[in-house]
Amino acid sequence: MPETVLAPGTTATSPRQDRSRAGVPPATGAYASDGLAALTSLQLLRHLDTGPRGLTEAEAQERLVRWGSNEAPDRRATSWPRLFVRGTRDPFTAVLLCLGLVSAAVAAWGTACVILCLVVVGCALRASGEHRADRSTAGLRELVAGTATVLRRAGPGGSPRTRDIPVDALVPGDVIRLGPGDLVPADVRLLRAGGLTVREAALTGEPTAVAKSARDAPADGEQDHLCFQGGSVVSGGGTAVVLATGARTRLASAWNGSAAAPAPRPPSAFDRSVRGISWVLIRFMLLTPPVVLMANAALRGRGVETLPFAVAVAVGLTPEMLPVVVTTCLARGASVLARTHQVIVKRLPALHDLGAVDVLCLDKTGTLTQDRPVVHRAVDGDGRDAPDVLRWAGANAWWTLQLAELPAPDALDEALLAATEPDADPAEGVTALPVSPERRLATAVVRHLCRPGVHTLVVKGAFEDVLDRCALAEDERARLLAVAALEAGEGLRVLAVATAEGPARARRHTPADERGLTFRGFVTFRDALAPTAAHALRTLSGQGVTVKILTGDHPGTAARVCRELGVRPGEVTTADRLDGLSGSELAEAVRRTTVLARCTPEQKARFVAALRDGGHTVGFLGDGINDLPALDTADVGIAPRDAVDVVRESADVVLAEKDLAAIGHAVTEGRRGSVTVAAYLRTTLSSNLGNVLAMLAAGLLLPFLPMLPAQVLAQNLCFDAAQLAFVHDRPQPDALRRPAVLRPRSFLRFITVFGALNAVADLATFAVLGFATDGPEGLDDATVFHSGWFTENLMTQALAMLLLRLGRRTAEDRRFPGPIGLAASALAAAGLLLPLSPLGPLLGMTALPVASYALLAVVLALYGTALAVVLRIRRPGR
Repeated sequence: MPETVLAPGTTATSPRQDRSRAGVPPATGAYASDGLAALTSLQLLRHLDTGPRGLTEAEAQERLVRWGSNEAPDRRATSWPRLFVRGTRDPFTAVLLCLGLVSAAVAAWGTACVILCLVVVGCALRASGEHRADRSTAGLRELVAGTATVLRRAGPGGSPRTRDIPVDALVPGDVIRLGPGDLVPADVRLLRAGGLTVREAALTGEPTAVAKSARDAPADGEQDHLCFQGGSVVSGGGTAVVLATGARTRLASAWNGSAAAPAPRPPSAFDRSVRGISWVLIRFMLLTPPVVLMANAALRGRGVETLPFAVAVAVGLTPEMLPVVVTTCLARGASVLARTHQVIVKRLPALHDLGAVDVLCLDKTGTLTQDRPVVHRAVDGDGRDAPDVLRWAGANAWWTLQLAELPAPDALDEALLAATEPDADPAEGVTALPVSPERRLATAVVRHLCRPGVHTLVVKGAFEDVLDRCALAEDERARLLAVAALEAGEGLRVLAVATAEGPARARRHTPADERGLTFRGFVTFRDALAPTAAHALRTLSGQGVTVKILTGDHPGTAARVCRELGVRPGEVTTADRLDGLSGSELAEAVRRTTVLARCTPEQKARFVAALRDGGHTVGFLGDGINDLPALDTADVGIAPRDAVDVVRESADVVLAEKDLAAIGHAVTEGRRGSVTVAAYLRTTLSSNLGNVLAMLAAGLLLPFLPMLPAQVLAQNLCFDAAQLAFVHDRPQPDALRRPAVLRPRSFLRFITVFGALNAVADLATFAVLGFATDGPEGLDDATVFHSGWFTENLMTQALAMLLLRLGRRTAEDRRFPGPIGLAASALAAAGLLLPLSPLGPLLGMTALPVASYALLAVVLALYGTALAVVLRIRRPGR
């Protein structure tokens, strides 16, 4: 195509005295190329102080020093020490740290050491997991090209030479060449172009290649003369001048806003739930020591000597092992996903959020469908199947590719070639007129071997353009346009096919010959479905996850994809219908909507935010810059490995492939961790709350401390060691079929009921110990009391672990006793044997009278029965 803007010898540089402004940086708009888009080619070259012959080596080196290398801003990986310190922001970890410091202040050194060790272990495990994820994603930067073909001169009078240089050595003003398969290395303005098409999915999210041309004086708003970093050349070629590099490119503009000063991300679903539970417990723990001190001072006349006991009571309510259990579950789950499904969890708490996800938002292209169309039908003007139409269209695609010397067929031609056998057609190509930015159709001229004196023009293209060139009555043309529009409204892409015959000639055919055509029919195309999409959607539906499609495509296209995948599309709407809604109207609209079409990046983010405001936990799968706002708004941001750098860095989870099946596996693994943590919290907090209530009552009833600080420490160590079994437990299958959400109110009601039940068992133990040792006066024997309550405490906790885990056991769970059963047995054995061991006297304990064991067995039996009955009545809250 004759699209040369400047002759090779034309000079566009400013005078030598103006060389002081060499390397003038591009305009400083939202991204640098904005301010230069409207300039003519000559004005632009003058502004950049360059010419079509390129820069000299000295000029390029000077600009490189002045403006820096052509590298996208890099988010510096967070160091391991910083990750470790960040782990202390967790509410429970912060509380443990404070309690450890308080314990050290009151000289309870054993308690302080244990607590601080647990804090260190939990933070170290979490930091190591996240640091390992950072290293795994560090090698995923594959978007920007490694080299670029540039025109450089040795000196001012030298001839331009074409050579390949590293992309990071490009500077504004460089003249580069683009060819098929090249990645656009910077933001550039085209000087020459021929048949150039560029895929800009990295910027727009749409996989279809965009035609580019070298316009000398573009109209306002037009950008087909610009190519942006991150695009890839599909066909054709061109020469361009570099407008912007590094941090001044359009691709980097989104990065600059988020990497330099990242906006605080809203708390995720798991964060909100844990904080709700945490603050209730924190208030209770802060209230407990003063109450214990004041009550003992008022009723028993005790003073500061009860401070270690008061701190021990507060520590007793704290789930000390929570950071270790949570981090270990997360690390195990992340390791399984990385090893077996190539899913990298960058932010470990995101695994819990995945387990709570009940709505997944995604684009259809590349997820539900592949990035290529396939032939749907070939029909005549009356809608009947017409194989000849497909044969003509295939011949056009074949000979256009062969004769126009295109580097590769476009997506629609590839689909036609896959659906036909051009070699079987006894025809010979004469010439071809390919698609160009000015025409939306392609023509191939063929000669049939049996009719050597006749040339046949085979034309295919956009149905409006082809029908305009057909010899049709006006009413017939209107009818065919309506038929094609109806097919397009159903989500199909439509090409029209027409032919014309004429005598063979030596003169070259031109677009003027595309007149008076005979209409043959339409070829319709649909998006090729992703092979695993249907099964993955059924899996997600079975997991209680609703999929919503947010796309820039026509609503009919997305609705058709849903139907072909066996998914009920629900309500299909365009984004502009939601723009005027607010509050409850918007919440109801997003709840009903399954497909949101024609949506902008901001509309995607608003849709996701409305879902979150409605109480849903939302995951978002995206790969382009246009997905970044929604990705940051969602509870869990998911990106494939080949996503744009800034999107991949912002995501919480990175997939090796853009495959919904991998998300299903990640959701299952997240639920496994969440269910385990919920079971741990239910068991631990129920037992701890019961112990604290009993300690408060005993502290007021008894003439001595109900338990010595050393005994509290030993009891906590035994219980903490047993709780590590939760990490190795496998939840029941039915618990993984629904979103795993910690609902604070339901959760707190659960632990209150079972904590009170545990406290009743403890009070019954007090009575047993009194009557088993010489009547009520036996409670004056502090050593016997301490020993009996120590034993009963560990055995009730063991029983609670077992029943709360297995109380709703199903036939599918065949792992009894499993790790929980074994840990509970070991905990009960510790309660029975520790007072009898040589450690017993060191801890202030002794053997119990034989009658006490029988009575304690009765108390435990009654407690177990009551626990089982309440479990049947009340379903464990999550």
